[in-house]
Amino acid sequence: MTKPASLDLGVTGNCVVSALVDREARIVWSCLPRFDGDPVFHALVDNGGGADARGHWSIELGGFERSEQEYLGNTAVLVTRLFSTNGSAVEVTDFCPRFERHGRMFRPQMLVRRVRPLAGTPRICVRVRPSFGYGAHRPAVTHGSNHIRYVSEDRVLRLTTDAPVSYVLAETPFLLESGINLVLGADETLSGGPEAIAREFQEETEGHWRRWAGRLAIPAEWQDAVIRAAITLKLCQFEETGAIVAAMTTSIPEAPASGRNWDYRYCWLRDAFFVVRALNSLSDVETMEHYLRYLGNIVGQAVDGHLQPVYGIALERRLDEREVPTLAGYRGMGPVRVGNQAFEHHQHDVYGNVVLATAQSFFDRRLLRAATEQDFLRLERVGEQAWQVHATPDAGMWELRTRERVHTSSALMCWAACDRLARIAEHRGLPERARLWSGRAAQIRAAIESRAFDAARGSFMESFDGNDVEAGLLLMAEVGFLPADDARFAGTVARVEERLRRGDHLFRYAAADDFGLPTTAFNICTFWYIDALARIGRRAEARELFEKMLAGRNHLGLLSEDIAPESGEHWGNYPQTYSLVGIVNAAMRLSRGWEAFT
Repeated sequence: MTKPASLDLGVTGNCVVSALVDREARIVWSCLPRFDGDPVFHALVDNGGGADARGHWSIELGGFERSEQEYLGNTAVLVTRLFSTNGSAVEVTDFCPRFERHGRMFRPQMLVRRVRPLAGTPRICVRVRPSFGYGAHRPAVTHGSNHIRYVSEDRVLRLTTDAPVSYVLAETPFLLESGINLVLGADETLSGGPEAIAREFQEETEGHWRRWAGRLAIPAEWQDAVIRAAITLKLCQFEETGAIVAAMTTSIPEAPASGRNWDYRYCWLRDAFFVVRALNSLSDVETMEHYLRYLGNIVGQAVDGHLQPVYGIALERRLDEREVPTLAGYRGMGPVRVGNQAFEHHQHDVYGNVVLATAQSFFDRRLLRAATEQDFLRLERVGEQAWQVHATPDAGMWELRTRERVHTSSALMCWAACDRLARIAEHRGLPERARLWSGRAAQIRAAIESRAFDAARGSFMESFDGNDVEAGLLLMAEVGFLPADDARFAGTVARVEERLRRGDHLFRYAAADDFGLPTTAFNICTFWYIDALARIGRRAEARELFEKMLAGRNHLGLLSEDIAPESGEHWGNYPQTYSLVGIVNAAMRLSRGWEAFT
């Protein structure tokens, strides 16, 4: 009987493609030729079909009893060990090659699996079952003496292996007497034998990741958690353009049977400030600069400074949303969606997020390309939009689909856009521009303070003239709108925790939305709450809550988008960039200094 899908998954990748691997060494999700492509392995969102189920790549051990799974230290190389009832055991090593070759990064569209016996006389069955067109088409299969080709109308995948091809084709169990290697990728002949290529690629990939991790700046405490979050955040970058996807998956529900199933394989601008902050804290300048270049391209193509909430990983502007009838959904909880209607929304917080993030390029002397006067002029067009829309209704940072209002968090980010443009202008010796933007920031501040603050409740409200709160209000101190010791900020934190805290987790909001009342907590909001607690002097509480969030990660130290407070079960798309940067940013704020340990 097929086990229900779970987010207890490992992630491997190379900043072009990735794969999600479950505890039993099944690849249940992998898109080709890039993160937003066709999921040739899609069992994560289509777990039915019984013995004939498609969309997975399994290494099955006869008499399977239990498994262990871990990453090789400070790498993205994943190891799964399978143990049988008769004492036999095998080890499956999964990775996507990534290392420097001929002066540039080698990152092919390739998945490599290496299987070796550990104990006893293991019998394994290799099932390679890709499909195409979101599960609509079974490939035609051809083969040679050492390879199998999976053919569709517009794509061919080639599996090169030193395992018996006949056994793989027929899915025949066989005795694993020595190691085997399986390399899946483009329809190209390998430059060497599968074993030699796989061994070389693994050694080079391990070395690359360990050198990369060794250059990170990390806190003295929670080092393993931060390194794992940093590696996974890097895996979420489509390095060719610099874009960082919100998650690897589509349509994992935010809550059971909620219909809140969205495609997150794109780049959300609301993530920008927090991503840059995390990368800067980690001193991962190269990744940060790639990402800033992507944001710069978005600003450069913005018509009259207007920004969408979300873009494709190669700057695509249209992300037309459709439902896929050929996939049943995570645990049968459809629909499965491709594309995201949010690209059509008006979401005014994006202006502040982009300016906050891009400001780094005007002050950071480490960057290979310093920001120019033209960059500032283009960024000012974004600021003009922030100024024009700061008091107009929008969908808000949580992308409400059927109602609009003047959201305080959106106005807050519009203020941040004007405030940072004033700082940049002053830094560049442009006093008139600095006065203009400073004056506009002051006017937006006045509007927020007069229309969003409820003196009777002692708290800012979620919208102008509103009567409730949402988690985005916790960012007021983080973006510099209020000092942390301002009584209005403390009052807002108190009101937010009263309304939105559920056990050890924080909801985005507590009011019903387009899909009813939320039932799961949004992880980044809990991290914002942790940050706010630390800022107002409740540091011990913040550390305790952070430890609980770390304890709630899956067995490999990763988080999805949402958590069910009662059960601790993960929901929402995975792995979630927002959650990863939450781990990094909270650890950096809360850790004791190295001097406490050395």
